[in-house]
Amino acid sequence: MDLLLNELLMEEFWSPLWLSFKTAVTAGIIVILSGTLAGRLLAWKKFKGKAVLETILMLPIVLPPTVIGFFLIVIFGKNTIIGQAIEWIFKQPVIFTWWAAVIASVVVAFPLMYQSAKSGFQTIDPDIEEAARVDGASEWKVFLFISIPLACKALISGSILSFTRALGEFGATLMFAGNIPGKTETAPTAIYIAIDSGNMKMAWLWVISIVFLSFIMLLIVRLKEK
Repeated sequence: MDLLLNELLMEEFWSPLWLSFKTAVTAGIIVILSGTLAGRLLAWKKFKGKAVLETILMLPIVLPPTVIGFFLIVIFGKNTIIGQAIEWIFKQPVIFTWWAAVIASVVVAFPLMYQSAKSGFQTIDPDIEEAARVDGASEWKVFLFISIPLACKALISGSILSFTRALGEFGATLMFAGNIPGKTETAPTAIYIAIDSGNMKMAWLWVISIVFLSFIMLLIVRLKEK
């Protein structure tokens, strides 16, 4: 029992969990903002190529994580304009940094937030928003004080699901951010390395921690739906 307690107090145990939490929170904020705006813009908008655009936005749900990681490496690599611009501004490439883990989490979590936001906004009666506009409300006021409150349940569910997905991201993160202890080693990658090295005790501790947190997040979603 004392040995287990000592391991729970070790920085080696908490570092990947803290990094995973910090990554998921940062990615979650980005995803919530971008997914909500995208969901609102595309909820009722009709234009040529919308189906193609939405298919691209939802692709990370069905693509293998290694494919997502490959595309991120290609997009942010040193041979691309984006990669060169980032290296010029920040004096280092984004690959194998903490921000690479955040970007990977954003990419895989965005579809969940977008779909939830879009579905939530589509349930709103357009006449309610139109009545606010007739009364003189600007589009931003309609969005902030009418649309968001009415779609609140869907937005909360999408936020929690996105956070949980970002928390559990593994494949794309391992390829794009690597597994540098104290820098890019998140809980999922730490579990993989622990199992590979035969350290099953630490693997179990991380697994139980992630399962518990994910269970709580999903339980909140289920309770919200009821």
